[in-house]
Amino acid sequence: MTIQLPFLALSKIALKLGPLEIHWYAILIVTGAALAVWLACKEAPRRKMTVDDVIDFILIAFPVGIVGARTYYVAFEWSYYSQHPSQIIAMWDGGGAIYGSLIAGAIVLFIFCHYRMINPLDLLDITIPGVALAQAFGRWGNFVNQEAYGKAVSNLDWLPHFIQQQMFIDGAYRLPTFLFESTGDFLCFLLIILLRHRLTFLKRGEIFAFYLIWYGTLRFFVEGMRTDSLMLGPARVSQWFSALLVLTGILFIIIRRVKKYN
Repeated sequence: MTIQLPFLALSKIALKLGPLEIHWYAILIVTGAALAVWLACKEAPRRKMTVDDVIDFILIAFPVGIVGARTYYVAFEWSYYSQHPSQIIAMWDGGGAIYGSLIAGAIVLFIFCHYRMINPLDLLDITIPGVALAQAFGRWGNFVNQEAYGKAVSNLDWLPHFIQQQMFIDGAYRLPTFLFESTGDFLCFLLIILLRHRLTFLKRGEIFAFYLIWYGTLRFFVEGMRTDSLMLGPARVSQWFSALLVLTGILFIIIRRVKKYN
């Protein structure tokens, strides 16, 4: 006899202090960012950078990245937000695009490196493992918010019950695409951390290029399974952008090798 447990979705709100509501999504993003900063600070001396360089960069890039993620999402969903302008800033209810964050962060990085006279490839190599880890954490915010999921499936018996119940949405189990991407992001982080000081043949920027290839490939396939993709006509925007990341990473490595840069 099978006992069907009730499906009680997790609350988006982790803590209430009077009128102040602290959402799980925000906690997970901040936790991921804090770990990313710590990792970058530990690595900075190897690239002849100071902890202050890392902290100053993150203090600028983190808020700009959040704005970039929301701006990207709102831009591609403008038909809705133009009719609901009060919802534009309501990121705590979900609705952000990691590619918007990456674009905004890249702009900040190159401007910051120019003024600090830092090689941007060094800063990219230092920060990118933390970015992958922060993304792995952030996808669990999507889990709590019941967003970024895939098609309806007959069951999710291969998953723990708490994931099954959270993925029971609109009367059906949903493919947990958040979990696929979070797992892939964490594997990317582990590989970089384990190998970056063991592979002596790596050149500047190639850790970053590896991330572009890995994450672009991962996101391309995960995006194809999602039901909430941002669209540009008949195309999934993130799949096009993912393909561009993979191509950029491959070309970067080829050029660095052919030109014999350090």
